Amino acid sequence: MGPRLLALRLLLALLLLQPLPRVLYGARCPEPCTCAPDGALRCRGPGPGLTRLLIQNTKNLVYIEPGAFTNLPRLKYLSICNTGIRELPDVTKIFSSEFNFILEICDNLHITTIPGNAFQGMNNESVTLKLYGNGFEEVQSHAFNGTTLISLELKENARLEKMHNGAFQGATGPSILDISSTKLQALPSYGLESIQTLIATASYSLKKLPSREKFTNLLDATLTYPSHCCAFRNLPTKEQNFSFSIFENFSQQCESTVRKSNNETLYSAIFADSELSGWDYDYGFCSPKTLRCAPEPDAFNPCEDIMGYDFLRVLIWLINILAITGNMTVLLVLLTSRYKLTVPRFLMCNLSFADFCMGLYLLLIASVDSQTKGQYHNHAIDWQTGSGCSAAGFFTVFASELSVYTLTVITLERWHTITYAIQLDQKLRLRHAVPIMLAGWLFSTLIAILPLVGVSNYRKVSICLPMDVETTLSQVYILTILILNVVAFIIICACYIKIYFAVQNPELMATNKDTKIAKKMAILIFTDFTCMAPISFFAISAAFKVPLITVTNSKVLLVLFYPVNSCANPFLYAIFTKAFRRDFFLLLSKFGCCKHRAELYRRKDASAYTSNCKNGFAGSNKPVQSTLRLSTLQSQYMAALDKPCYKDC
Repeated sequence: MGPRLLALRLLLALLLLQPLPRVLYGARCPEPCTCAPDGALRCRGPGPGLTRLLIQNTKNLVYIEPGAFTNLPRLKYLSICNTGIRELPDVTKIFSSEFNFILEICDNLHITTIPGNAFQGMNNESVTLKLYGNGFEEVQSHAFNGTTLISLELKENARLEKMHNGAFQGATGPSILDISSTKLQALPSYGLESIQTLIATASYSLKKLPSREKFTNLLDATLTYPSHCCAFRNLPTKEQNFSFSIFENFSQQCESTVRKSNNETLYSAIFADSELSGWDYDYGFCSPKTLRCAPEPDAFNPCEDIMGYDFLRVLIWLINILAITGNMTVLLVLLTSRYKLTVPRFLMCNLSFADFCMGLYLLLIASVDSQTKGQYHNHAIDWQTGSGCSAAGFFTVFASELSVYTLTVITLERWHTITYAIQLDQKLRLRHAVPIMLAGWLFSTLIAILPLVGVSNYRKVSICLPMDVETTLSQVYILTILILNVVAFIIICACYIKIYFAVQNPELMATNKDTKIAKKMAILIFTDFTCMAPISFFAISAAFKVPLITVTNSKVLLVLFYPVNSCANPFLYAIFTKAFRRDFFLLLSKFGCCKHRAELYRRKDASAYTSNCKNGFAGSNKPVQSTLRLSTLQSQYMAALDKPCYKDC
């Protein structure tokens, strides 16, 4: 009775304990304990027959002396919760021999560290550690050394950021690991082989998991991010019973007998017939183990790399290099040309810059894909929630809208120039084009910024497009962009049709010229249609939450159709024109290259200038009109001479 009486006295004293310096001033401490002025409680330890010990809701308990828990071989459950202690109590001298000993240390907000060998000697059997809701910031190396862990709960340690790689060294287990609601950024690389159940909900800082080969026995995973479940797809699991180590050879027996119709053969292969009498057979014992993981990846983030197909991985590099080099060349040549900056040149510079930004987007996507190939599930969260994806999304929306806007302005300018070729007072001047394009820049910037401030977002998919249509405002945003693009395409088509009929005049040009111009216009319209039509069709259906195409297949559109204009525009509107080739060779001649070719262009310019001046003196209005109309279309509206010839002459 003596030890039990002492234990009961100790428990009663701890449960009723008030602020020690005040309550115990002038009073006696509960036997056999001593009380220090600093609020420390020092006891000789309860008797060896104690099985449960609870120290709870004693905020003024700030210190438990080492050795307070000594030689408790029958102790099954120790709980130290909601106290003011500042260090993990010494439990290394308990020496419990009970199976599945439970240690609960919770809601002690002043304990910051789990030191090495903190539980060694506590129990020589299996242990369940419930270490939740504390102020832990770090778990040191060999923290669980000398233990056989069934379950380790580190959940709700809101300040826990670091778990040393060797935290599980010297330990067996754990089979269950719960790190929910912590700030852990990485799991230890050692000791994960025995984990069967991993729980990491609301662990938003854990964006990367160790390689899946580390989790050889994992059967159930409840994680924070769906992409992490991709790591465990097709992960082989061992067909064995992990609960009882005495049946280690069951896995081999299962492999050899699981397909036999008589399930008793399995047991008779291991035990004698006399030992099997009276057994209740568990015929599902050898059933294959399959891994369950939640949350499952959704349709927007399937288990694949950014570029789902290998051929797309090759094409995206070719296309982005073509778009970047082509548009950089056009910008360089136009901005360094010795000729006057005309309206067509100004508009072409804007178009090339927009298409250059599209090339940057493709380059960024291709680079991240090559860096995360085969391991994207470990980088998905960092990429999609980081600044890189936001920058990529901004680039692509800004570039797409500015490109469409500029193409529409260029087409309207061509139509206006041909329609009012003689009326020079109605000609579009640079002072008119600058505010028009400034409006386009402001519009494109606004459209690209909206997903960054909550109207849709760029985080929904790995290719960083604004595909979030969960809210009505997001749906309106997507539909507005798509409708504006469709309207722009209709305007472009209508203008080119009017241009064709305006120049289709037997007095102005031959039939073969008609055919040539018609082909050029058909190419321009076809490239616009190829770029806009598939994207707009599938995007509109998705905006109404009736997707007709998966994200995986939409990446084909992204690579093959979406950047068509960015690659084609510098060639169709600049590089393939005579005026651009002239400027290009003149620029090269400044560096000592192609001097002969540049000299030929200079002579042609001088000859054309003299010829045009002579024609200007003739005084005939009709030939002048014909010349203007022809030159406008055939030269793709590239640079004219600095001043009209009839004024200079």
